[in-house]
Amino acid sequence: MHISILTFEGFNELDSLIAFNILNRVKQADWRVSVASPAAKVRSMNGLVLEAQASLKDACEADAVLVGSGILTRNIAADAAVMSQLRFDPARQLLGAQCSGTLILAKLGLLDGVPACTDLTSKPWVEEAGIAVLNQPFVAKRNVATAGGCLSSHYLAAWFIARLAGIEAARNAIHYVAPVGEKEIYVARAMANISPFLPEEDAAEPKVDRHAIAH
Repeated sequence: MHISILTFEGFNELDSLIAFNILNRVKQADWRVSVASPAAKVRSMNGLVLEAQASLKDACEADAVLVGSGILTRNIAADAAVMSQLRFDPARQLLGAQCSGTLILAKLGLLDGVPACTDLTSKPWVEEAGIAVLNQPFVAKRNVATAGGCLSSHYLAAWFIARLAGIEAARNAIHYVAPVGEKEIYVARAMANISPFLPEEDAAEPKVDRHAIAH
């Protein structure tokens, strides 16, 4: 199971790295999470240099792809050379996007005219692309999810885990990273946000237990 996080120049650290950490809480033999970029190294909006673990081609072949945001997303969405490399298929992949990453999915035609979530700065760009923006942190339809706001990262991560490893694994991952004394509140809120968008079989059948989560 390969989950790839698209991370471009000028990326938002909260989008790529929070999701990267939470997704890596699942410990299964075939579970792999990678940062995928068009270059060997990318620099964040605040100057953090990150070394890519996968290429865009690798991401296109992954089981799930999360598109992070950044201060240069509009430029990326207008770059035909980069966009032509992003060939995703929601029929076989889980796709997620955060904040301005939603614009990437919109430009690729992967939102199919359904409402989406994004941050307030990116909202007019996404609407300009023909997508209605919801005033909520998370939404999903079938295999495509979007989230709005930097700290909605854990909702996307929880949705990916719930879909790929089961609802109990998602609960355990959020429980581990949540603040002490507020763990149950964080878990309840995360589950309340993603549960309406989970297929019934995913919500009902846990596939791993707490021992599959890194401590």
